Amino acid sequence: MEEHIQVVVLISAASEWRAVCELYPEHELQTSPYGEWFTVCEADRPPLVLMHGGWGKIAAAGSTQYAIDRWQPDLLVNLGTCGGFRGHVERGTIVLVERTVVYDIHEQMGDAAAAIDSYTTDLDLSWLNMEGTPPVLRTQMVSADSDLVVDRLPELQQHYGAVVGDWESGAIAWVATRNRIPCLILRGVTDLVGEDGGDAYGNAGVFHSAAGEVMRRLAADLPLWLAASAPALRS
Repeated sequence: MEEHIQVVVLISAASEWRAVCELYPEHELQTSPYGEWFTVCEADRPPLVLMHGGWGKIAAAGSTQYAIDRWQPDLLVNLGTCGGFRGHVERGTIVLVERTVVYDIHEQMGDAAAAIDSYTTDLDLSWLNMEGTPPVLRTQMVSADSDLVVDRLPELQQHYGAVVGDWESGAIAWVATRNRIPCLILRGVTDLVGEDGGDAYGNAGVFHSAAGEVMRRLAADLPLWLAASAPALRS
């Protein structure tokens, strides 16, 4: 069994991971079944592992459980990106996820709402000390193995009050909660989707550029969030 690591930081998309690796060029990369990882040990914060977990719900769920089994962390952190609903949130907004809804479940034999409810996760953040943390939008995240589809935006807003969506948060939150591991999900809005389409749809360069900016901000703020998470860490 690996030694206990207090904090594991999961990074999902490849663009997000590349941006993070550029910030830690001297750290030795190691491999897991899901992607690369490396350890950061600095005097002013607890030792942590940064791990590329992969994109989509399957990779996110598998890599989250792998990280929990391997390092037995006190805290799981997911840093990443998300899409925003135009007119309801601004590009560059950092969101602190309080609830996740996995909405791409299409039940034909029974009640789809009941199936979606079973994968909806409320994250207990009562241990988080928000004093001194950067400004964020505390909200819920809708997750699916899909970019936001224009025709579904009204439904997602009406039924779930959604203003942001991603691919992985729902799976990460669900697995962490069932393992009783405190989970902190922080994601930045890279692009907006509205009636006229999405900023990055058909132009992936928009996403890649914005993802780098978001990940640099989140990495820079990580020490503040770890200090705010101290109540969740074992001494």
